[in-house]
Amino acid sequence: MPNYRSNVTTKGKNMTGARALWRATGMNNEDFEKPIIAVVNSFTEFVPGHIHLRKVGQLISKEIKKKGGVAKEFNTIAIDDGIAMGHAGMLYSLPSRELIADSIEYVINGHCVDAMVCISNCDKITPGMLMAAMRLNIPTVFVSGGPMEAGKIKNQKKYQKIDLVDAILQGFNNEKNDTLQSNIENNACPTCGSCSGLFTANSMNCLMEVLGLAFPGNGSLLATHIDRKKLFIKAGSTIVKITKEYYKNNKTEFLPRQIASKESFYNAMILDISMGGSTNTILHLLAAAQEGNISFNMNDIDQLSRKTPNLCKLSPNHEKYHMEDFHRAGGVFSLLSELTKTKLLKTHTKNILNLTLKETIKKYSILSTKNKKILDMFRAGPKGINTIKPFSQSFRWPNLDTDRKNGCIREIDFAYSNDGGLAILYGNIAKNGCVVKTAGVNKENLKFNGSAIVCESQEEAIELILKGKISKGNVLIIRYEGPKGGPGMQEMLYPTTHLKAMKLDTKCALITDGRFSGGTSGLSIGHISPEAAEKGNIALIKNGDIILIDIMKRSINVNLSEKELIFRKKEEEKRGALAYTPIFRKRKISLALKAYALLATSADKGATRKKI
Repeated sequence: MPNYRSNVTTKGKNMTGARALWRATGMNNEDFEKPIIAVVNSFTEFVPGHIHLRKVGQLISKEIKKKGGVAKEFNTIAIDDGIAMGHAGMLYSLPSRELIADSIEYVINGHCVDAMVCISNCDKITPGMLMAAMRLNIPTVFVSGGPMEAGKIKNQKKYQKIDLVDAILQGFNNEKNDTLQSNIENNACPTCGSCSGLFTANSMNCLMEVLGLAFPGNGSLLATHIDRKKLFIKAGSTIVKITKEYYKNNKTEFLPRQIASKESFYNAMILDISMGGSTNTILHLLAAAQEGNISFNMNDIDQLSRKTPNLCKLSPNHEKYHMEDFHRAGGVFSLLSELTKTKLLKTHTKNILNLTLKETIKKYSILSTKNKKILDMFRAGPKGINTIKPFSQSFRWPNLDTDRKNGCIREIDFAYSNDGGLAILYGNIAKNGCVVKTAGVNKENLKFNGSAIVCESQEEAIELILKGKISKGNVLIIRYEGPKGGPGMQEMLYPTTHLKAMKLDTKCALITDGRFSGGTSGLSIGHISPEAAEKGNIALIKNGDIILIDIMKRSINVNLSEKELIFRKKEEEKRGALAYTPIFRKRKISLALKAYALLATSADKGATRKKI
């Protein structure tokens, strides 16, 4: 008999009560011989990326039962960062990641579940589920709800693609045009699915393909397309197969820590850097690696960022390309195919399909495969009809984007840059590192010196921008917004968007111990570590200090001597119990957020909990 984890509650002599309760959920004698597989859903009516997932959970459960497993569905929470943006709700976004991971651990271990399918999509949900998978290390398959179609409007007699960032930017446009604003608002987010640019959600869902826990197409195949349905059915059948392989035949290669190994994390980071994905992915990969006891850190990312070319740019770093265009160009494995030429990828790693990365690239790259079904899958495109219904359309592009010179995915010879779209900077402001999305930085700003204007909250920074207090050549410092200092490490999309609306995004820099949305562009440097609340030197900067940024040299410094920094540190410590806390900020902090702050680490540790 298979030694399933669930045997503890379904076969023990003293488990009559447990079995009675299992029977009350619909199980029978035959079911007690089968693996119990959790369908971990994240359906919610609050988030467009998750509005359609109720049907998905039922679809996967049906397939699990058909293949000989027992499916039991439960839900995690989900917070929409776009809706939480610009007010106190953003304080809860990152902490929700830990809550999601914990809730999954509680349900899985509380019921001795054998395996799980994680149905994720948006910003903190995929990372939270990944952290839980690495922590629990039971057979797991990931499948996301898919990206939404890009919005389209007719502006000055031309059709233009738009997304959430366009809607946010239009809201801050000083040259108000009510008709245009209404048009953008009504069409920026036209369908169910995660927002259509390469923001955090889509970045993470693409990385799950490389980590090996999700199928090809997971990150790029549209939520509305009929082909997406096949991924969900495949998730149901695959989880039963690999669960039985593990428990019956001791095939440990299907466990998350075996699949998502250190080499797989390297591969995922290489893809992320090459795409110029969201800087949040660095935060989440670091956190997931710690959950799996994998030695993967900022230094590894720094080294990879120096060697990996930037071969792909999507919105918000490119006006023309969105996720639907990336999919048409072949998606993740076609980009990986180009990256094999760098010799950086660890192509021996395996995935839930029991294929090596090398085999998967050969099978799924549109330039190498001869499989008509795979080629047809990558021709799946947008229908252009506003809807919240999944699998509701079957439009296909007449041809694929195979242009590797000027197309969505480029060859190395035509790279946007020889180093990647993300970089790690170090210096006396960030001794443990910080992150910048170089794919969104103009070339003339790769080296930038300016005078500091210091704010101790995002709200204060926005006020200064709107009052015209930020000028060309300034470096806006927003501190005490880190994991502990916020608490919650808010995203700074609103300050960067305000700067863009004021036409200052290419004239200023923004530095914070908070983080940025995947929709952020410009010289925006986040994840300063240690953060201000952890006695980082960012807490010692004063108005007028000169900040020196050199992305090519990977450096970020305040132009002060070590002697002056030591003096300022002693002055700060004279504040006693109030040292390294905001002086003027008034912010109501709930008990739940205070509890999070007690154990939160700085961003270089993934903002995970301190080990206790």
